[in-house]
Amino acid sequence: QMQISQTGIDLIKDFEGFRSEPYLCSAKVATIGFGSTLGVTLESPPITIEEGEALLSKDLERFERGVHRLCPVALTQGQYDALVSFSFNTGSLSVSTLRKKVLRGDFEGAADEFPRWVFAAGRRLAGLVRRREAERALFLS
Repeated sequence: QMQISQTGIDLIKDFEGFRSEPYLCSAKVATIGFGSTLGVTLESPPITIEEGEALLSKDLERFERGVHRLCPVALTQGQYDALVSFSFNTGSLSVSTLRKKVLRGDFEGAADEFPRWVFAAGRRLAGLVRRREAERALFLS
């Protein structure tokens, strides 16, 4: 069973950054560490970078299971890593045209779906544009 590579983890960590205190992300969700949201509230206590790494590992296991379940097709490591990163960030892989194209084996078409996912709370965000470009490049690598 495929697992996310260090390249995929590094992409996620680079785009998420680390925050020891809880905050509201651009989609107005309580977040901490490297983008962890599960069970996080704005009253959550601060965490160390080690705790952030542990939360990320736990989160990634969940999103990896999701990619295996939602995209039961042969994927390259780059495709898999990009899908885990996309899913981790958007939570929308299950409803995406990106997934439908992956399932059909239309990987070029799937790659072209990444740039559509650059909005949070109705606003186009430069950080999401950069992240989707990086995920698309990883997907095509």
